[in-house]
Amino acid sequence: MDSWDVLQEASDLARRGEAFALATVVWRQGPSSSQQGSRAIITAAGELRGWIGGACAEPVVIREARQVIAQGTARLLLLGTPGQFGAAVPDGMTVVPISCQSEGALEVYIEPVVPAPSLLVIGHSPMAHKLTELARSVGWRAELIPGGDFTTADASESSMVVVATQGHGDEEIVERAVAAHPAYLGLVGSRRRGAAVLGYLADRGVPQDQLDRVRVPAGLDLGPTSHQEIAVAILAELVQARAAGTLGRPPAPGAPAARGTVAAPAEAVDPVCGMTVEAAPSSYPLEYAGTTYYFCMPGCRRKFEADPAAYVKKESRC
Repeated sequence: MDSWDVLQEASDLARRGEAFALATVVWRQGPSSSQQGSRAIITAAGELRGWIGGACAEPVVIREARQVIAQGTARLLLLGTPGQFGAAVPDGMTVVPISCQSEGALEVYIEPVVPAPSLLVIGHSPMAHKLTELARSVGWRAELIPGGDFTTADASESSMVVVATQGHGDEEIVERAVAAHPAYLGLVGSRRRGAAVLGYLADRGVPQDQLDRVRVPAGLDLGPTSHQEIAVAILAELVQARAAGTLGRPPAPGAPAARGTVAAPAEAVDPVCGMTVEAAPSSYPLEYAGTTYYFCMPGCRRKFEADPAAYVKKESRC
């Protein structure tokens, strides 16, 4: 995948509503396998698509990119051997020492790409049409789906779902929506109507913790209003919840992974060069004195094998 293919893939991911990071090499010091302008996509699950550098740079970029996605803040990295840059590092740049036999260096800009919020409005009432229109006017991806056409597969854990079927199959629609575990699920209707719908679903065996997440009535409480104002009240509630960080955000580092997501891989420190690597079979594991050590490359592993006690003592002092 070349740089232009990466941009096309980025566009496709954004249209599908998937969060990812875009990494671009803005400077290189040879020898290096990367080139200025090389790009790669890193998904929230840690999958890299494209080319950003060799075995030394790639795991570092993936690790930093996942943090960028979680925090929603861009980061400029300077990757090189320890002590290579000294004090000549601009403010705001993150220096990540890597022990690479080529002794090259890279400057990589990583930016988060957070897709527009996804809103599904179920129903065909004037309010449903107005809510869809308002959401699109603020740049959201909003889709209006007739109640009979909605299925669980239409929603996801990042979706916001508003059921506005006005008594036409509310129970069945809410049950399908609940099964998708959306970020927000609201039912348009009175509290009395909502209690009847949720009570019916509880009797059908829908778990109570899932029913507790259904907002009834959907939207901020404005009292008796027109259908246009109800649409505004619902959108306002969604904007408020999103601004508070409760909607559509990836879990922070260290937080439990959401259902269906991939947890961040375990990490270890190479005892020879001090580089952070993934604690996985691909990181040349070696067991010594009951502890498994991981390395950035075979060269570091061979140095450790030649005199493990020296590096274990060095690690314990740190």
